[in-house]
Amino acid sequence: MDQNSESGDGARTGVATYVVDAVVAAILLALGIIVVIASWKLGATWTSDGPGSGYFPFGIGVLICISGAGTLFSSLFGKNKNTEIFVDGEQFKRVMQVFIPAIIYVGAIEVFGVYISSAVYIALFMILLGKFSVIKAIIAALVVNVVFFMMFEVWFKVPLYKGSINLLSFLGY
Repeated sequence: MDQNSESGDGARTGVATYVVDAVVAAILLALGIIVVIASWKLGATWTSDGPGSGYFPFGIGVLICISGAGTLFSSLFGKNKNTEIFVDGEQFKRVMQVFIPAIIYVGAIEVFGVYISSAVYIALFMILLGKFSVIKAIIAALVVNVVFFMMFEVWFKVPLYKGSINLLSFLGY
């Protein structure tokens, strides 16, 4: 943990930016290594009829490894480490207010489908974070999803996922 103070705000505590940089770089390095190994198993060499199926992914994996290793090294051992706080508690709370509902929304799509989940998601976001009135939020959520339903299901004839519990089955779609 690193501490930093800003004028007027007092002391802020949290994880330093260089630590976050190092963690992301390590994850990229690991992903690059996975790509290199998988590409090698596919055949990353030049064959008699041209490049093997892993030839180009192997090169991309090597580039990811180089960039990940370079960023990891510079974030940990570079002379200009960024010791500012990456995110403080209030900022993290705001991010989680968006991230957690988004995860729940994605899970709800599996059960209730795109349209129902999207309507609930839009309405709750407007009410809880946007501080809109309940009636305005419900109207906006319904209008948006009716327009999307008409556009995809009726006009483009592209059905979107209705979920394992199809609450719109009464519409014949």
